[in-house]
Amino acid sequence: MILSGCQSKSASTHNGRESVKVERVVDGDTFEIKLDGKKEKVRLIGVDTPETKKPNTPVMFYGKEASDFTKKRLENKTVELEWDVERKDRYDRLLAYVWIDDELYNRTLISEGYARIATFPPNVKYVDLFKKDQEEARKKQKGLWKDYDSAFEKKK
Repeated sequence: MILSGCQSKSASTHNGRESVKVERVVDGDTFEIKLDGKKEKVRLIGVDTPETKKPNTPVMFYGKEASDFTKKRLENKTVELEWDVERKDRYDRLLAYVWIDDELYNRTLISEGYARIATFPPNVKYVDLFKKDQEEARKKQKGLWKDYDSAFEKKK
């Protein structure tokens, strides 16, 4: 089910996911939606992109690329959110897996080298897939893995 731009309620789909429109991308792993008329931040489960908006922190290596990629893929698009065990984090952000048709976007971020895995039990439904994706991306030196070791060696 596709929501029109002015509709603010979410719609459940046949597979238990919620269809929502991404209003604004904050950075590579966080975005805003309207859910039941209320603005909510959504944090992608299982992934961590380099920081671009953290207060008092410089933009991290490959952060702008990750943020731009997520903007291009999600901003103003209708996506489906899938929940895991915990629905919110300690910062009151919704925690979700994001589906674009049959694509699990969280996996795409990892497999394309825009993110590393970040596991926070009990939300671990796809952790085994994410681990395989990260191993492949690192082996192929995709995205942040291209210069990752040398970029972080210098900071030690």
